[in-house]
Amino acid sequence: MILALRALGVGDLATAVPALRALRVAYPDQQLVLAAPAWLRPLVELVGGVDRVLPTAGLDRLDRPAGRVEVAVNLHGRGPRSHRLLAAVRPGRLLAFANAEASHVDGPDWDDDEHEVSRWCRLLRGYGIAADPTDLDLRRPAPSGAAGGVTVLHPGSKEPAKRWPPGRYATLARELTGRGHRVVLTGSASERAVAARVAYQAGLSAAAVLAGRTDLAQLAALIAGARLVVSGDTGVAHLATGYRTPSVVLFGPVSPARWGPPPERRRHRALWVGARAWPTWDGVGDHPTMVALGVDEVLAAVDEVERAVRVDRAVAA
Repeated sequence: MILALRALGVGDLATAVPALRALRVAYPDQQLVLAAPAWLRPLVELVGGVDRVLPTAGLDRLDRPAGRVEVAVNLHGRGPRSHRLLAAVRPGRLLAFANAEASHVDGPDWDDDEHEVSRWCRLLRGYGIAADPTDLDLRRPAPSGAAGGVTVLHPGSKEPAKRWPPGRYATLARELTGRGHRVVLTGSASERAVAARVAYQAGLSAAAVLAGRTDLAQLAALIAGARLVVSGDTGVAHLATGYRTPSVVLFGPVSPARWGPPPERRRHRALWVGARAWPTWDGVGDHPTMVALGVDEVLAAVDEVERAVRVDRAVAA
């Protein structure tokens, strides 16, 4: 058995897709088990190649899987907690970044500034396993009745510093609606109130508020069939990358160099104001790096990705 640990969220799983596929190719005769939150199962099925999910939320506990673990792979972090969690299942071999505190010194060194996709591919290459960081496409989900061709605005984020002001999402929604876009608003159940506020200010109907009304499989189907996605640096942006759905991703304060869409994919545009000397943020109100992104700049990026789609279609014709 090959046991990979990635006990995080949607975007974290999406950025580990190339590494998981590389493990599948490297160990074709072994069962590939992913230690990840149980609620991610629908998305794991769209990755392909993973035989089973071992429900694991965070690093507090890892149930011992049935059967011998030949190779454990730490796709979660640099250690030492994640290293020790995997070492406790007594694998024949541990593939992980070097961490002397966890008594694991044979892995590659960690690089703080590395893109998340490249990081895990480099880890595997350090152990002689080829991994392609461009292998990000997700399987198309089964038809779910989700509306096709909509423009998805996702105003929420678990990290307050990554949220663009709701009033600007409302202005953007009005502008896009005027251009003929069918705008819907997604998010978790806890983000339904902010999505409803954006819809009200934009003059959209209550039916446009899908926040809290879609499960993960339905959200994936919605993104896969969407015309456009605009969101902050969150899981929805990574789903858009995985389905090559045109997207504009609003970054701040973290650089897209670490979590952004691949620069070679013209259908995705990351916006970031750059490394400026912002005053210390006290957590009240919107983060200055997000306030610095204007609606006009986002609309210009929308124009760019939609031009890229037209070029792609012309080339394919």
